[in-house]
Amino acid sequence: MSSLIVPPVLTSPQDDAAQLHRAFKGFGCDTAAVVNILAHRDATQRALIQREYKAMYSKGLIKHLKSELSGNLEKAVLLWMYDPASRDAVIIKEALCGETVHLRRATEVMCSRTSTQLQQLRQLYLSMFQSYIEHDIQNVASGDHKKLLLAYVSKPRYEGPEIDGDMVAKDAEALYKAGEKRWGTDEDKFIQIFSERSRAHLAAVSSTYKNLYGNSLKKAIKNETSGYFEFGLQTIVRCAENPGLYFAKILYKAMKGLGTDDTTLIRIIVTRAEIDMQYIKTEYHRKYKKTLHDAVRSETSGSYKDFLLSLLG
Repeated sequence: MSSLIVPPVLTSPQDDAAQLHRAFKGFGCDTAAVVNILAHRDATQRALIQREYKAMYSKGLIKHLKSELSGNLEKAVLLWMYDPASRDAVIIKEALCGETVHLRRATEVMCSRTSTQLQQLRQLYLSMFQSYIEHDIQNVASGDHKKLLLAYVSKPRYEGPEIDGDMVAKDAEALYKAGEKRWGTDEDKFIQIFSERSRAHLAAVSSTYKNLYGNSLKKAIKNETSGYFEFGLQTIVRCAENPGLYFAKILYKAMKGLGTDDTTLIRIIVTRAEIDMQYIKTEYHRKYKKTLHDAVRSETSGSYKDFLLSLLG
């Protein structure tokens, strides 16, 4: 006799809202139930649950989560409740206009996103905060770093795989002449190429550069630029070559040594969960000979740990 495969129980947004409300009732919050529901719902489902919750209990779910959860679990769950583009907008707004300005964080998010993601982000940023992202960048960034961010968020880029070999060679040569070949650096040339070309094109420029000049493009950037400007260029080229590896490295850094950088851990896991987490896990394992799952498990605890592990899948 064959054993029946039991399908997972599909719940409705109303059921989820009711279960969450039950989890909040009484003394203390049933965090396991909250994690169990929210960590397994996609952006559309999470939006529907919020709508139903408000209709059923005339109180916002976010407000309730804020009063029931605390610490890192609260931070992670609240960030997860947004859809990806709104979440990026929230992270960048806080990094640029919060009590403490975090330029590196804002740069990492902007320079690691695709052109389409950035166009969506700009629109949402304006509708959520009534201010242009460019205006907030102008206020806190400076010099070449500011020029790079402004160009990168505003210029639409091609996202397909096709590249033009002649143009790749021309760009590699232009970058060599703008950097290593001359005394001083022509930063504007770097900004132009990095903000206007597709990822596939930049990855090809990077490998052509190495073949032609023996030095990697990343090494050249390191030698020719500095500070946030260097970090922005490195982020763009690394995400062009292999975004999974880029995020795996950030996660590794957040967990290595004494203490864990939970802010970074939460940001990367929550923002990439619905985008490319499988690739990040593969790259992490390949590079560090340890699964991301095991790393996170040993660095976190309680419901916070369960939540992150559920997002890792």
